[in-house]
Order: sequence, then structure tokens, then C-alpha cells
Amino acid sequence: MKKKLRLRLSLHPYYVLIALLEIVIAAGVAILLSWLLEDVLELRLPPWLWVVVFSLVLSCVLGFLLSHQFFSPIVRLSRAMRQVGSGDFSVRQETSSRIREVRDIYDNFNLMTRELGATEIVQTDFVANVSHEFKTPINAIEGYAMLLQGGHPTEEQALYVEKILLNTRRLSDLVGNILLLSRIDNQAISTAATTYRLDEQIRQAIVLLENKWSEKDLDLDVDLDILSYTGNESMLQHVWINLIGNAIKYNPYGGLLRIRLFRQNQSFVFTVEDSGPGIPESAQAHIFDKFYQADSSHMSEGNGLGLALARRVLDSCGGTICVENLPEVGCRFTVTLPCGAL
Repeated sequence: MKKKLRLRLSLHPYYVLIALLEIVIAAGVAILLSWLLEDVLELRLPPWLWVVVFSLVLSCVLGFLLSHQFFSPIVRLSRAMRQVGSGDFSVRQETSSRIREVRDIYDNFNLMTRELGATEIVQTDFVANVSHEFKTPINAIEGYAMLLQGGHPTEEQALYVEKILLNTRRLSDLVGNILLLSRIDNQAISTAATTYRLDEQIRQAIVLLENKWSEKDLDLDVDLDILSYTGNESMLQHVWINLIGNAIKYNPYGGLLRIRLFRQNQSFVFTVEDSGPGIPESAQAHIFDKFYQADSSHMSEGNGLGLALARRVLDSCGGTICVENLPEVGCRFTVTLPCGAL
């Protein structure tokens, strides 16, 4: 409250000075022009009308100058704040404004973004380091459990071993996704691009998930145009497996899984549709956030990192991803990739 009051009081002299300046200049110019116009053009107008006319003109001029010095920097800062709100902490702003308060606001904004960026780096490094330390014991547990499975366990023991393996694999997948996200955030992923058949890569992802869609007896409707793409092949494989896997997960038994790949103008478009319950509109804005799961009934089947990882991968290669519910049942995920080489 004190800072707001101090700002208003410090700006008050500017307004008073501008108003006085405007009145003096308008009156002087009005008297001068009225004298010239009356002698030359014999145009006689009341002096107060001249003051009003030139006060309006000067108000427009001074208003433009004020907006350039004060409001324009505020608008630029507002746009920068929206960038920070979207997670970009690398934004920095400079101003040539002569108003001290505006310069102070810019300095404080830059300080805030530096601190937020440093905090994010510390958090990312911490999560990545802890996740890396998890990998060794998880792999050891999985190895011992597989040895137990290879013996002659009882039915009850075999059930316990199976649960141990299931949960260690879930933990292993979680750690792998966290490490991959960390590498993408820190730009530690190789940018080497290769040219390959995009339709074949998606077809391989469908084959890899055959056990899952076979268990649910899903009907597959696949139409993939023959398209060659230049990009990071291994990274994009994560996108297709995640999106198709999610469509299988949320599809009812005997449902329909529809997959399309085609070219549209200067982009490659991939869509995957399911016949599940769809995604609530309130959740659609958050499904690409890390660890967010819209449907709690499927929490045991995932870790909430798949869609976040898919979006980061697509961001890194200039692609986009969006989701929409279908008119009757199900939802559609759409991926758009630029045709050009990366």
C-alpha cells in the first residue's frame, strides 16, 4: 500500500507540470495566432475559444508523448509477464524511459525472472540427480525379482514376484521419463536429424502396443500416407507410443481406435481418436502439465508424464499438439509437424 501511494505521489508533480505547461503554451499561442489572424484574415474569434482549441491540440501532443514515455513501457512489460506466466523465465526487458519508477519496475522484473530461472534450474537438477540415483536400486530389485521368477515359486510367491516386477517397471518408466524431460529442458538432447519414413515409425509403434489393444479387442482403423520426415527419430517415437497407448488405455473393451497420418499444406498431421469418455474441458488445459492425470481411475497405469514429455519433444522440433472431444464419444489428439528439415 505504501509503495502504491509513493508511486502516485511521485508522479503527481509530472501531471501538475504538464497541466501548467499546457495552459501557458495554449494561452500564448492562442493570443499570438488570434492577433495574426485578426490582422491578416480579419477572422475574429473570442480569446477563450482559441485557448480551448489549442488546449485540445496540445493535449493530444502531450498525451502521445506521455504514452510513449509511460504507457508504452508498461504494455511491453505486460507482454513479457505473459511470457513468464507461460513458463519462459529467460525473458529480459530494457527501457529508455526517463521516469525513475518505470526503470525501477523493469529492474525488479529482470531480477524476478533471474531468480525464477535459477530456482527452476536447481529444482530440475535436483529431480534429475535423485532420479538418476533411483535407477541402480530399481534395476537391482527388478533383476532379483526376475531370478525368483525363474525358480519354482508357489502360486502365491509367483503372484508377489509378478507385482514386484510390475511396480519396478513402473518406477523405471517414471525415472526414465523424468530424466528425459530434464535432458530436453536442459537442451542436452542431440539435435542430429535423420530422414526416415514417418508412417513406418507410427506403424512400428502400433505393433509394439499390440498386446494392449489385443487384450481390449479393439477395432483398428489405420490410414497412413507414405511420408518422409527429417528429425530426431528416437525422440518422436516417444510421442507416438504415448498417444496411441493413451488412446488404448481410455478406450472401452471392443472400442474403435482410429489413426491417421496425412500431409496438409506445409505440415504433416497425425491424429489418433478413441471411443472413450473424452476429457472434461476443465482438465484439457492441464493434461500437458507434469504429473497431471485427469482420470484418477487410471492412475495405476501411468505416471502423468507422458503427455508432458510428448509436448516438450514436439516443442523442441517445432511441432504442436492439441486435444478435442469428439461430438458423440471419445477424443482426438492432433499432432502437427513442419515438413521442412530441422
